[in-house]
Amino acid sequence: MRAFVFVVGLLLSACQSVIAPVENQPGGEIVDLRSGQVMSAHELLERLAGAPRVIVGEQHDNPEHHQVQLWLLQALAERRSQGSLLLEMLTEDQQAAVDGVHATDTRQWPEDLPQALAWQSGWDWSLYGPIIRYALTQPYPLLAANLTRVQIGQIYRQPPVMEGERSTAPAVSERLLTQIRQSHCAMLPESQMAPMLAVQQQRDRHMAERLLAAPAPAMLLAGAYHARLDIGVPLHVQDLGAQAPLVLILAQKGDVLDSGSADYAWYTAARPAPDYCAQMRQ
Repeated sequence: MRAFVFVVGLLLSACQSVIAPVENQPGGEIVDLRSGQVMSAHELLERLAGAPRVIVGEQHDNPEHHQVQLWLLQALAERRSQGSLLLEMLTEDQQAAVDGVHATDTRQWPEDLPQALAWQSGWDWSLYGPIIRYALTQPYPLLAANLTRVQIGQIYRQPPVMEGERSTAPAVSERLLTQIRQSHCAMLPESQMAPMLAVQQQRDRHMAERLLAAPAPAMLLAGAYHARLDIGVPLHVQDLGAQAPLVLILAQKGDVLDSGSADYAWYTAARPAPDYCAQMRQ
């Protein structure tokens, strides 16, 4: 019942541009992965508030993770001014549309906001809409962090050489290749593995560049594999000469994470996993 009330509150706040009370924090267990100690939400907020760059990794289809993200943005706003918010779900060719809506009074927003933003249907608007609507009412910029489809196509056809000691380590490539195989249900031809790896790493490099260029304090919302300290955007941030950002991974109970993966983990309730591989085989 509590979860239902919280979701309704989020939807109402998104429609009315009203910030929900920050005391209505989502449930779950927060762990400092470096010490193994369970943390309070207040302790997590204090640590995130002091960081110039934060990456929050999500499971894209988990509603609780998006509730946590919105709550974090609202709660951090009471502790310090946010410099910018970046999203993996937005590409560079959407930035002008995002900026246009951001500069418009909410009373004049188009009725079909996803269409006005050229929102990509692969991202479930019912999950991301409350975050987008909230961010568009804030004074800080909402920034695209991902490559366009055209850029991805070019990388796939002609993979560029990736530079950087950390991001090009053989162990990193092997872990990413394993993740690509698993996420595609072992159905990708071997000839596609190298181009897919190049796309993954170029997306991470681009997100790192965008994060470093964004006004601080900056927060990037991205998939958990992009967020990870050991294989994702943080390696590219370091290869570009900057200090690694703080990383919070939103996970589910039963997931295995350690200090090599992230600084902090917020474990929400375990949810039945859809059989995406069965859908792909059909």
